Amino acid sequence: QVQLVESGGGLVQAGGSLRLSCAASGRTSSSTSMGWFRQAPGKEREFVAAINWSGGSPYYADSVKGRFTISSDNVKNTVYLQMYSLKPEDTAVYYCASDKSLTLLRLSRSVFRSWGQGTQVTVST
Repeated sequence: QVQLVESGGGLVQAGGSLRLSCAASGRTSSSTSMGWFRQAPGKEREFVAAINWSGGSPYYADSVKGRFTISSDNVKNTVYLQMYSLKPEDTAVYYCASDKSLTLLRLSRSVFRSWGQGTQVTVST
C-alpha cells in the first residue's frame, strides 16, 4: 500500500499563498491518481483537487478553481497543491489521498483509498 506524507501547512494571512507537498512511497496500480481533501472543524471532509500521475487535466472543487493548482512530479513521487488568494474559509486540515482513478478519488471513500496524516492550514483575517 502506498504511504503518503504531507508537509507545507502553516499559518498565513488572508490573500497569501502556501504550497503543500505530498510525498508518496510504495506506489501501486491502485494509486494511479492523487488528490487533496480538506476538513474544517465541525465539517465533513471535502474534495479539493485531483490529478493522475500520468498527466492529463486535473479536477478541482468549485470553491478553489482559479486559486489552487495541483501538480505532480513523477521523479520525486510528489504531488503539490499550490494555494493562492487564501481565504479564512480555506482553514482546514488538508489530507493527501491516492486512489485507483480520478473518478474514485472524487468520492468521499473508496476501497483503494490511502490517506496521509494531514497538515493544518490556517488562514487569518
